[in-house]
This record gives sequence, C-alpha cells and structure tokens, in this order.
Amino acid sequence: MHRRNSRRTALVLATAAVAAVPLLTACGDDAHPGAAAVMGSYRITVSQLENRVNEVRDAQQAATKDDQQYEQAIAKSGGLTRNTLHSMVFDRVLHRAAADAGVKVSRRQVQEREAAMAQQAGGVRQMRLALLEQYNIAPERIAESARTDLEVMGLAQKVGANMQSQSESDQAPFWKALDQASKELKVDLNPRYGTWDIAKSHGRADAKTPWVREVTSPKTGDEQTA
Repeated sequence: MHRRNSRRTALVLATAAVAAVPLLTACGDDAHPGAAAVMGSYRITVSQLENRVNEVRDAQQAATKDDQQYEQAIAKSGGLTRNTLHSMVFDRVLHRAAADAGVKVSRRQVQEREAAMAQQAGGVRQMRLALLEQYNIAPERIAESARTDLEVMGLAQKVGANMQSQSESDQAPFWKALDQASKELKVDLNPRYGTWDIAKSHGRADAKTPWVREVTSPKTGDEQTA
C-alpha cells in the first residue's frame, strides 16, 4: 500500500537531500489574506484546507465504532492540518514537474491503479481503510492519490531517479525536478503552517514524505505512465 502525507502523503518520500536553496519566503495574512499557500496565481485557501481536513475527520468517524476509537484515530493523526496542506502543495508541485518532464497520466491509468491497489489490499473497503489509517487519505481523494502515485513513478523514470535506493545521488534527479517546479510556482506558505523548501527537507520544513519509495516499488505491475 502506498502514500501523499500524504500526496501524497501521505501520498507521498525518502529523506535524501539535493543541493540546498534559500528558504522560500513564507506568506503572511497581510500579503495573502485567507490563503494557506500561494503558488503563483493559484491559491489554497484556509477554507479549502479546512474542508480537506474535515473530509479525513468525517471518514475517520465513519470508520470507527465509538467515540473512544475516534479519539484514538485523531490522536494518531496529529498534525493533520499541516500535513494535509503539505500534501496539497506537493501534489501541485509534482504535477508541474511531471508536466515539465512530459509525463502524462490518463484517466484509464488512474482507474487501473485504483483497481490494482484494491486487489492488493484485498478489496475496495480494505483499501479505503488502509489509506485512511496509514496516510490520512479520505475515500473521495483516492483517485487523486492514485494519479499522484503515477506521476511520481513517471517523473522518476523520466529523470532517471531511483527512489528505491538509499543513495542520495540516486534520488537526486527527482528532488531536483521538484525543486525547479517549486521555484517556477513560487511556493509560498502561510507561516502558521511552516515553510517550504523541497531541496532541503523535501517539502515543509517539519514534514517528511516517506511514501515515495513505496509507490515506486514494483508491486502492482501498472507503474508505467505515458
């Protein structure tokens, strides 16, 4: 099972670092009122972020038997708001990097990826529970998660990165591509959610993305993108 953070994120990645770049300036409420993150002309509003967090909380509540189990699920998903924003930003950056590299993912490929994930998990219900429990991915975001997985694999292949390797140099081309995309998009986080520096920390400064090497493992046989 994979991921985006959780992308992520899950989805998402390993802890290798590429060449350091200066921290991107964090956005403040004065500069970007109501924004959790700004990427060029694209904004992730605080309201959008809250809605994504609520999707996870609603799914957690529906998946638990009683209040005690729900409280335990909340406790296990500490930092959900920050991690969710990280995944949302990561997915946007990844999509830009993948597009720059010529990676294209079709709807059919996403559907096939979902089907393979469900088969591997032992069914759709088991897949949904696993993604929710392990990566805080709500059921309505599974298709997005599958697309992110495919873009990760496609980008890694295009740039010649080996994300299964523990070697920083083997992974470096992947992170370099994401670093370039981050610069192109001018990623700017509201300081309450941390900072974004993909080169140094592979995302938000206090976040790790361990799922990238997982989704690039040859488990499902549908890892090629067109």
